Amino acid sequence: MNEHVEKIIAYMLIRVNLGKEYDVLEQITRLPNIKEARVVYGEYDIIVEIHVSNLRELDKIVTSIRRLPGVITSTTLISS
Repeated sequence: MNEHVEKIIAYMLIRVNLGKEYDVLEQITRLPNIKEARVVYGEYDIIVEIHVSNLRELDKIVTSIRRLPGVITSTTLISS
């Protein structure tokens, strides 16, 4: 049986306290369902790619990231 499993891909754009980029990045990479996370330059400090099977999972991960020490703000973009 070949079932098609829907996957949600989301991107988080994160701002962190000055000098905390790599500390926050290290914590993010330990979380489940993180496909990739990188420090970037510009308006945001970190970009994270998240792959989940439902919105409940996404909410848990986004909430976990927002609660990390050093995180100031975030924007989550859900891709279709």
